[in-house]
Formats: sequence, C-alpha cells, structure tokens
Amino acid sequence: MLHKLGCLVLTLGLVLPTAASVKPGSISGYVRNSAGVPQMGAVVEVLGAASSGLRVFTDDKGHYRAAGLLPGFYTLKVSAPAFLPTLRERVGLRPGSTILVNVTLNTIFESFQLSPIQGVALDDDWKWTLRSMSNRPVLRLVDDLPVMVSRDGGDDHALKGSVSFVAGGASESYGSSDLTTGFSLEHSLFTQGTLAFNGNVGYGAGEPATAIRASYSHNLPNGSHPEVAFTMRRFASPDPNLHSLQALTLSASDGITLGNFLDLNFGSELQSIQFMGKVNAFRPYGSADLHLSPNTIVEYRYATKVPNTRLAKGFDSAPMDLSETDPRISLLAFAPGIESAHHNEVSLSRRLGDTSLQVAVFSDRIANTALMGVGDVSSDGGEVLPDIFSGTFTYRGSNLSTRGMRAVLERKVNSDLRATLDYSYGGVLDLAGPDRQLESARGSLRTVSRHALTGKMGGTLPKARTKWIASYKWTSGQALTAVDMFNVSAGQADPYLNVFIRQPIPSIGFLPGHMEALLEIRNLIAQGYVPVLGRDGQTLYLVQSARSVRGGVAFTF
Repeated sequence: MLHKLGCLVLTLGLVLPTAASVKPGSISGYVRNSAGVPQMGAVVEVLGAASSGLRVFTDDKGHYRAAGLLPGFYTLKVSAPAFLPTLRERVGLRPGSTILVNVTLNTIFESFQLSPIQGVALDDDWKWTLRSMSNRPVLRLVDDLPVMVSRDGGDDHALKGSVSFVAGGASESYGSSDLTTGFSLEHSLFTQGTLAFNGNVGYGAGEPATAIRASYSHNLPNGSHPEVAFTMRRFASPDPNLHSLQALTLSASDGITLGNFLDLNFGSELQSIQFMGKVNAFRPYGSADLHLSPNTIVEYRYATKVPNTRLAKGFDSAPMDLSETDPRISLLAFAPGIESAHHNEVSLSRRLGDTSLQVAVFSDRIANTALMGVGDVSSDGGEVLPDIFSGTFTYRGSNLSTRGMRAVLERKVNSDLRATLDYSYGGVLDLAGPDRQLESARGSLRTVSRHALTGKMGGTLPKARTKWIASYKWTSGQALTAVDMFNVSAGQADPYLNVFIRQPIPSIGFLPGHMEALLEIRNLIAQGYVPVLGRDGQTLYLVQSARSVRGGVAFTF
C-alpha cells in the first residue's frame, strides 16, 4: 500500500508542475457582414479537443472573446440570423497567447456571386513577388502577450476564374514563341474544399500543344490539407520522324503541422509518358520545417525534379513549350530519356525586422540532363528534340553531380519595394573547347564549379498599381546549366537580365472582373549563348535561357 501511495505521489509531483506551467489563452475578433457592418448577437462556438464547446456572443460592436482556452487547435463556428454559417478551422492557440480571428458573414445570395480571383492577382503583393521559405507568420507583441493575426476570410468566394492571352515575338537566332491561352476555374466545395480546373493551350504549326490540370484539395480540422490532381499534357511535332508527346500525371500531396513547431509537407507524382515508346517515372518529394522560434526556421527539403517557379510569381506568361513544362524529355539515337533528379537541401532562415536571411547547403544528382538549344534544327540523327512553340530544341547532356551552398539577403525597403541579394556556389555543366559538333558535344561536357550572384528588386508602383520584378543573375564563367537549379527561396531568379510587368487596366463596364496587361522579357541582352555546329554546318547555340519577349492580357472574374 505504501509502495502504491509513493508511486501516486511521485506521479502527481511530475504532472502538476507541467500542468501548472500551461497558461490558458484566448481567441477574439470581430464579426461583420460583407459591407463591413458589425453584427451584434452573432453566436461564436469554439470547438476543439481542448474545449467541450464554448459559446460566446458578439457585442454591439461585433466583438467577441473566448478566454480560458488551453493550447491546441480549435474550430470556430459563427452563425447569425439571415446569414450562412461560417467555419474557421485549424486555429492554433499557443500557451498564453491571444489570437485575432475576424469573420465576415455572407447571405445565401452573396455566395453565388462571381468575384475576382485570388490565384493570379493576389491581395498580398509580395505573395507573387518574392516567395521564400523564410516568409513565415511573425508574432506581434501586445501587452507582453504573443498575438497571432488570422487573415479575414471574407474574401473567400465560391467561384473564381481567369483567362489570359499571351503572344511572343520572334527574335532571329535567339528563340521565339507563339500564342498561348491560359485559363483557370476554381470552386469552393463543402466550406473547406476546393475544386480547381486550369490549363494552357499553345498554337503553332500543326496541332496545338495542350496542358490541362484538375485538382481537389481539402482542409481538415487536424491541420492536414490533402490534395489530389490529374494532369494531361500533349505536344505535337511537325517533324515526320517524331510522334506526338503525351504525358499523364497523377499526383497526391498532403501537409500537416505538429505541435505548432513542425510543418510537414509531402507528396509524389506518377508519370506515364508516351513518346517514341513508353516511359514511366515516380517522383516523390517532401519538406520538414522546424520552427526554432517565431523568427527562425530550419528546413530540410527533398525534390526529384527541377522546379518551375515562374508561375508561382503570379505570371501567366509561362510558354507552352518543352523547356518549362514537365516532363523534361530528350532524345539519343531516337530513344527518349526523361530527366531524373535527386535534390537534398538543409537551410536556416532568420528574420530580423524587415530583413530576412537564409543560408543553405545542398546536394544534387541529375541524370539525362535536358539542355536547351537555339537554332534551326531537325530531328535528323535522333539527337535533338525540336520545339516549334518556343523556337528551341532539347539536347541530352551528361549526368550532373554536385554539392553547393546558398546565402540570401532579403530587405523590405518599404511597403511597395523589396530588394534581394542571392549568392550561390555549385557545379554546372560546361562545354570544353570551342567549335564542337552538336552530335559529339555530349562527350565534351564536364562538371565545373561556378559562382553566381543575383540581384533582384520588385514591388508595386503606388499610383499606377504596376507590379514589377527586375532581376539579373551573373555567373562567373561559361555554363550550360544554372548554379543552384533547385533554388525556390526569395533569391530565385532566371539567368541573366529579366523584367516582368503586370499592369492593371481600367475595367470596361460590360465586362465582369478586371483586366491586366502582361509583359515578360527574358535574357534581354542575349547572354550565355555557347556556339556548336549542326549536321549541316550551321551554327547552333546551347544556352541556359533563350532570349524572348512576350506580352498579352489577363482577365480575372
């Protein structure tokens, strides 16, 4: 008996100090309608594993406050007469913190209205300008208590869409592109679910190139956000020696937060490519973010394909060609090969006021490297894969294995301007010696170390509301592949001199939504072109980024 009593006392001695150290927190905010009018008497129910179901009411200013809540994840259910119920899921509460969650209620009629899309014209200008794994929510201090601000969900609309028309002008010996049409449609389902349908069609000689993607995502109360997507791509070639390329991709991803300090994101893609035979590929990927403090993050990232970061910047001008559309296919004696990669990266990100810092080390292994070339070439000999939509071709390079590092400094100058400086060091593929034949150039490729320095600025012109990005990436020597190919930090930029502009256009009365003009200039001064000789003696070029000028308009509704 004394032995059992001693164990009980010991257990209580261990548990009670821990329980006493957990400080309760609170959730508060304002409830308004779509016009911004406070709603008095709205019912706010706080549901969660740490709560048996707390119910509070808003005052005459629409304010509510639920106090005495233990740390954990909560779901807020807000209801009022004549309005549709609204849910706010996965609200994380830390010990002793106060979270502000503002809610906008909509009527049943407002839920059917069409409203501007959030995907391309994002409310936060910097979501499209500079995306970084270091851009995490920052805690503000109010009365010595950490306060986390949750974005008002009143802008979540049931249906959103956009259409863009972009064309490129030919540039002799430097690459060109044709007309492309992009579209997207997004519909909210079951409060926390989203069904999306988007695609891009490129027009040129022969049949158009097509890429269509359908996806469904859902936010679960436990913080998980699974997504499943199906993508179909088709590229036709005018060359009678080549068949059309068709690729089907089934992808699944998920993400979850553990303990408010660890973010896990993971997924995989299963690709089936039909081109001069059949090729299959399985591509897993994932990342783990450890929040050492509100301003410090350690991340591990694994990837199996080179990322396409241009669409993440909010631009519709990504060409419908093989150079930037997965899968990356190349030919060798008419035998297709798909580029495969293994990227491992560990980074440390730190935010100091308006400045963000990041240092990272990485290791890359790439097989069947797909190099870009420019010039008038056919598939004779089965060595190259021409692409009529970009005026380029794909050439299979040797394998690349390298290790490197990256350092990024990002500074928010003011609310309308940001500047970024990126330094990276790593291996690239280079061609040894001049006047090489294209057919034999593969044997002359070598892996060499290069330094790269990138300067990037971007922002919004206050009165004109023009969104812009200007960047220049310098490399210390000749290179056919980019230094740090898997960079998705704030310092990521296309090689050499590039300019992106997105200009809102005054709306026309009978057209819904709004319209914007797009302009994209890549490799403006045509740097990095490495000459090689084709089969017929003509000069061709291998290059990281072909010079191109593209422009068009985008409609969002």
